[in-house]
Amino acid sequence: MARLLTGLQPSGALHIGNYFGALKPFIDLSREHESFLMVADYHALTTLKSPDELRHHTLDVVRDYLAAGVDPARAVIFKQSDILEHLELAWIFECLVTVPFLMQAHAYKDKTAKGLEANAGLFNYPMLMAADILLYDTDIVPVGEDQRQHVEYAREAASKFNNTFGTLFKEPKEHILKGIATVPGTDGKKMSKSYGNTIPFFGTRDEIAKAAMSIVTDSTGERPENVYAIHALFREKNELDSLYEANQGKYQALKEALIEDIEAVVAPLREKRDAISDDDVMRVLEKGKRDAGKIASAKMAEVREAVGVR
Repeated sequence: MARLLTGLQPSGALHIGNYFGALKPFIDLSREHESFLMVADYHALTTLKSPDELRHHTLDVVRDYLAAGVDPARAVIFKQSDILEHLELAWIFECLVTVPFLMQAHAYKDKTAKGLEANAGLFNYPMLMAADILLYDTDIVPVGEDQRQHVEYAREAASKFNNTFGTLFKEPKEHILKGIATVPGTDGKKMSKSYGNTIPFFGTRDEIAKAAMSIVTDSTGERPENVYAIHALFREKNELDSLYEANQGKYQALKEALIEDIEAVVAPLREKRDAISDDDVMRVLEKGKRDAGKIASAKMAEVREAVGVR
């Protein structure tokens, strides 16, 4: 059975982009694959500097996974920092790739262009992500379009290692759903916690309404394209087109319809989420630590032997 892996950073509330770009594809694919879902807490340190927030968000993101439909009996849910082999393997990959190669990373260039701190962790991010993926002999990585290059970097890291030390790593493939590969935010750019343009997936009705009402609209077109692009995640195209044609120019009515459609999906999941305790989350993470740790430990034993440090 092919192996599937994806991860989300615990750097803030789960938003619609996270859900449709990575989490929903994972849930759909996990029914037919051996599945691993990672809380990428070490990745979050590139931007999040509050230990209390990180601990809080880590519990919350697992609660989000469970409420959204991830079955811990079918998928290994684990915390990146519980498996130290991720950092060890990332260092080995960093010793194989060049600085100019890492400088080509779209995410790094995009974030620094927007004025975010260019720390070394942000620069080396692709090699830690490569380690996340390759440590588990992953076949498929469901990601947003903006993360495609990171999977390409993982393939390059695998190739560099295999050519230098002998073949130990699979070269994974990305899985991107057409039409929702990059979910737009309230400002029309990619939805991202870093940009403050998100719609919280498990937010209260008022929080969802406030975010939806702030979506930037273009008064020169026949329909508000940013609203439509987000709405397309929740309704079939034919039905949605009819709604927008019937309400041409009525931007508030269309945003209100979007709010109702989001709420119809989120409300029952929100209720399920509220019933998941911290103890429930910790039990899931302890099991994930054991299951993921066995695989990571065995893989790193092979890697250490291959590079000569064992």
